[in-house]
This record gives sequence, structure tokens and C-alpha cells, in this order.
Amino acid sequence: MAERAVAGKGRRPRRPTASLIIVFGLALLLAGCASTPRGGTSREPGSPAGSWVTIQRGDTLSRIANSADVPLIRLQRFNPGVDSRALAVGQRILVPHGSERAPSGGPYRYRIRPGDTFSRIARHFGTSPSAIVAANRGVDPSGLAIGQLVSVPLRSAGTGSRAAAASRRPAKSAVLPNPGPLPAGGQWDWPLADYSVSRGFGKDSRGTLQPMLLRTRKGAQALAVADGEVRFADSMRQLGEVVIVHHPDNLQSVYAHCKRLLVESGTRVSRGNPVCDVGVNDRDQHELLFDMRHGGRPINPSRVLP
Repeated sequence: MAERAVAGKGRRPRRPTASLIIVFGLALLLAGCASTPRGGTSREPGSPAGSWVTIQRGDTLSRIANSADVPLIRLQRFNPGVDSRALAVGQRILVPHGSERAPSGGPYRYRIRPGDTFSRIARHFGTSPSAIVAANRGVDPSGLAIGQLVSVPLRSAGTGSRAAAASRRPAKSAVLPNPGPLPAGGQWDWPLADYSVSRGFGKDSRGTLQPMLLRTRKGAQALAVADGEVRFADSMRQLGEVVIVHHPDNLQSVYAHCKRLLVESGTRVSRGNPVCDVGVNDRDQHELLFDMRHGGRPINPSRVLP
């Protein structure tokens, strides 16, 4: 957030409080708006080829293509499930490397990146892991090397065609217009098996609404409070590593101040599945920031959790 210079000798510009940054940042993510870039600065010109780019406010595929100096059609072919009219916050766009190919009538030539698996590649390109295995005889899926080139088949008839049709549908908004009624309490679990509340949900002395802080033991993992889909799993300013899960009834759960993420954006989780390792605060205590939202609006978790 840019600071406005204040006229007058001896006066210093005001800095936004961390709590305001947290509330505003979560509101943007959960509303499906484009977020500010990691670290709060604008993206540097020239996104490197072969990288992943996270959508920011005002981004378009044309702008990303120009920044990366790649043809727009090439960028579009390497992101077959992306609707350019419905770019969403936290959405990741693949900028192709010069060694990669995306022919219109043949398989992709894809360059392995850190953390890649055949399952992850298949999700991005709308195909199946088994199809990638079949197209890469002699390649060990458990021994992929960064920079290795593999063949990714195009979608075929039947299941592939249905996947392609689904990928062309506009992305769902992160917030529905009408949240609807809250589900009955007691149907969900708390995100930690062993915890104490170090800060309850509510307004602080300045009137700013604050999410809960839950203190726990070393090595604790945050657990999904209910079944749902991970919509965000990445770093966020002032919050560290963050996971946001969307649940039925337009509910969202937020797990922040994580040390290590255990899930990826786009994956489904079940109640009780680990989503992240809990991090350490500046007082050397293991503490999870936990928030719940209904239609993007913060709610007291005790209204849903037992």
C-alpha cells in the first residue's frame, strides 16, 4: 500500500497496521479479486521464461505475454484450462520455456519444474497421469529431474473432451452473491488436535476485527475442518504460508502463519486431512492463525465448530 507524504516538518507518514493488512488481504483473496504481489511490490518487467506467474490486480494474459516476451497464442496453449475473461486471485499461469513446444496437432513437449509430478502436470493440461506415463516409455515417474523434457498428450475423445469442455467454463467466483444460512453447529472439527486459544475472534482495541490465534505444540499440523477444495496455497504478505479451503454452504476456512504447505491449490481435502505444518511466531511459540468466512465475510468459528 503506497504511503502518502504528509506535509509539515517533523511529521512522519502513517504506516498501515499489520491487522489491517491481514483483513484487507484475506478479503481480496476470498472475494476472488486479484491480489497484490508477494511482498507488496509490483511485478518486475520480464517474467522469466519457464516460470509460474501468480495473477495480480489488473493482469491480463496479453500483459503477461508481453512481460515475458512470448506470443500470446503460445501462452494460451500452455494454459489450456485458463479462461482469459475470468482470471482469479491466486491463479497461476505457466510461462513456457524456450525448449517447450505446444503444437496444435500433437503432444506438448513439457520441461519438468521443481515439485512436478505426472499427476500435477496432468491436472494442468487436462489429461491423465496414465496417458503421460504411456507417452513416456522408459521414464520413471518417481525420478523426474528438473529440466527433463517429457511428452504430454493432447486431450482425446471421450473423457478428455469432457475435461476440455469443463476447462473452458468460466471460473467460479470465490464468493457467491447470497451466502445462504449457516450450517448447524457441531458438524465440523477444529483445525488442531491439541491447542489453546491465545487470541479469540473479535475486535481489538482499535476496533479492527481479528481472526483467532491458536497456540499448539511443536510439530503440530493444521487439519482441514471439513471436506472442501483448496483454492489458495501460497505465501501472502504478513501471513506467511497460507491455505484457503472452500467448503459447502459457501464457507471458507483459512490457515495462516504456516511453516510448510502440505496441499496444493486445486486439490480436494477431506475432514481431518493435514493442510500445513504450524509455524513459529516472534515469541518462539507455535501458533496458527485460523479464520472462517461465510460468503467472504468473517464469522466467529464457534458458530460452526463444536
